[in-house]
Amino acid sequence: MKLHAEPAQKSILARPAVVRIVYVAALFLLAACADEKEPAYQARTVETLYNGGVNALRLEEYKLAVDAFDEVERQHPYSVWATKAQLMSAYASYKRDEYDEAIIGLDRFIELHPGNKDIAYAYYLKALSYYEQISDVARDQKMTRLALQSLQEVARRYPDTRYGRDARAKLDLTQDHLAGKEMTIGRYYQSRQEHLAAINRFKAVLKDYQTTTHVPEALHRITESYLALGVTDEAQSSTAVLGHNFPGSPWYQDSYALLEGRGLRPERKSDSWLSWPWEWVN
Repeated sequence: MKLHAEPAQKSILARPAVVRIVYVAALFLLAACADEKEPAYQARTVETLYNGGVNALRLEEYKLAVDAFDEVERQHPYSVWATKAQLMSAYASYKRDEYDEAIIGLDRFIELHPGNKDIAYAYYLKALSYYEQISDVARDQKMTRLALQSLQEVARRYPDTRYGRDARAKLDLTQDHLAGKEMTIGRYYQSRQEHLAAINRFKAVLKDYQTTTHVPEALHRITESYLALGVTDEAQSSTAVLGHNFPGSPWYQDSYALLEGRGLRPERKSDSWLSWPWEWVN
């Protein structure tokens, strides 16, 4: 669920009646401009523009909100509200699902205003803009990797804020998604009898995504592939590691059955790459 932008939403007009009149007038002006390819310059007060943008957000007129906040910066570049408008314009783009525009605006805000009180939110909104573009595991995972990097940055920079806490929660889901992609590719290689390529993908899950839900299956698939290659020592080791970490897992039961069918038992081999640190994956 998208969070509402916190920064800079407070009106700079004090009287509610005046605010309503200004909002309505601003929305009419913005709507008129939106119908033109190149709207003519119309000088307006910062109050009219900024509060028109805020009200457009409340009415979910996000294009009008972007136009209003951009005009604040264009017409009043040295005002306090121009800085706030930069962030609000990026937020309005995010709400329109125009993530590229939002990220460009947020990068600019971060570069120009690193000490701003809303900088943590800017980093967080950038991470969300990547996170909400994550596609299913059958597709390219570029956005997932960018989301991972951005969420890690939020968690590192602002660990004790609610943004940091939410970023850590989303990190778990993002890593699980990337691990799922590796598993999908590994299973594909298995189906083509390309077992060494498959093993490398399953190894990546163990190495890079040790806390995800895919680890037990990765160990089982490694057992399958090693048995298919006739490398029984490694198959025994992977099953031993699986049993040590996930003794009640159905994947362990399946791996154990595979070994038993060949007269083998799980056994950790001292010279196996699985001996350390993989027996402590969880």
